[in-house]
Amino acid sequence: MKKGLILIVEDEEALLSTLKLNLELENYEVMTAASGQEARSKFKDNNKIINLILLDVMLPEISGFDLCAEFKNIQPNIPIIFITAKSLSADKITGLKLGAEDYITKPFELEELLLRINNVMKRHPVKNENKYTFGNCEINFDNYEITDVNSKKHTLSKREIGLLKLLTEAEGKVISRDEIIDTLWEEDENASSRTIDNYILNFRKHFENNPKEPRYFHSIRGVGYKFTSD
Repeated sequence: MKKGLILIVEDEEALLSTLKLNLELENYEVMTAASGQEARSKFKDNNKIINLILLDVMLPEISGFDLCAEFKNIQPNIPIIFITAKSLSADKITGLKLGAEDYITKPFELEELLLRINNVMKRHPVKNENKYTFGNCEINFDNYEITDVNSKKHTLSKREIGLLKLLTEAEGKVISRDEIIDTLWEEDENASSRTIDNYILNFRKHFENNPKEPRYFHSIRGVGYKFTSD
């Protein structure tokens, strides 16, 4: 069994390959991205739970600091370790204020980095997060299958599952329509508030005892949507 899924965001090809190889030898599953835009796409489109991100700061297109803020906004508890040549105290403070677990400056000892990664993973143990259960309902993020309030099974689309994942991971937090569109749709795709409204209505039909008085999927007028499991 793999120890977890790590996303490496690094534009130095040699370092990226070295990190990937050594983390795989440590029995981690690894995804890689060589630019900010690629990292954003991998984070949004990936159907698996990412357990840790190794993030360079100086990247093409989007800075690591901006990506960190974006990722934390979508998945607040995801651990992030910065690996960067930016060694000024002000940069370290910026990274830590953004919620990073650690900040490592280049050049670094590979063994030290691996130890730091293992320590972070111990603080954030991998859970069986391919399924989410609430009430009598269940969501399987791997096969896109749900069990509704009447114990019937349905298969949803990738985007529907993506929205469920986004809402459940941010349980109790209001997610704006713009944030949902930015996360689940590419820039050249058309999406509207009405599209999201229809998804939420379908979720209520599947998961709510009384869709007109929702317990789980809430619309916050003029703001967005919120999921609560209680």
